Amino acid sequence: MEVAIHVPDDVAAAMPWEDVPRHILEQIALEGYHERWLSEEQVRRLLGFEVPMEVHGFLKDHGVPLDYTVEDLEQDREAHRHLGL
Repeated sequence: MEVAIHVPDDVAAAMPWEDVPRHILEQIALEGYHERWLSEEQVRRLLGFEVPMEVHGFLKDHGVPLDYTVEDLEQDREAHRHLGL
């Protein structure tokens, strides 16, 4: 989906961000993940990140906690045991 918005020149000039479209996209990703209507994978694709760790760093940098359950922890532990780590 393509989305276009009109921002008056004086409003755009007052915005402190160098890349306004990217900032708006990141704000959508942050809110969507925080409110749980976007998954980690959807955030990764929306922002063009290659690997999940980039999403983790992005969320951390913006103070949004990772949605990591006890089930996720157990799956990671089992994977580590399987790999001998």
